[in-house]
Amino acid sequence: MAAEIISVTTEEQLQQAISIRTKVFVEEQKVPLDLEVDHYDKLGDTAHHLLICEHGEIVATGRLTYYEEDTAKMQRIAVLKEHRAAGYGRVLLLALEERARELGLRYSLLDAQCQAEKFYEKLGYETISDEPFDDAGIPHVRMRKKL
Repeated sequence: MAAEIISVTTEEQLQQAISIRTKVFVEEQKVPLDLEVDHYDKLGDTAHHLLICEHGEIVATGRLTYYEEDTAKMQRIAVLKEHRAAGYGRVLLLALEERARELGLRYSLLDAQCQAEKFYEKLGYETISDEPFDDAGIPHVRMRKKL
């Protein structure tokens, strides 16, 4: 895999990220669009968006927001369906974690869909919520990792 990690710096790139998320979360998983797109979906200092590009095609996206003074919250991690078995989710999350370290953050937090909990465990995340909770009609657990 020769994936290119792209830091989103233009409106066009941001729209590519939102397009992937719309396909994955809104079309596939039936999350309402008004819950998927939010105030972090803009260029600036409140969120850091990444894209993964393979052979000229954008195949994955994710973003990092600030949760607490020393904690990044990884969000909106999405890989196009036809590329999910290729390891892009792992590449994306590791790139987001590296960005968090560059920003001086010590922990990574995320709300994982229950069906993806094992994926995140393999990458060193521990479940910290007592029970699954609902987010946009999908069961989730909160997970944390020391960076």
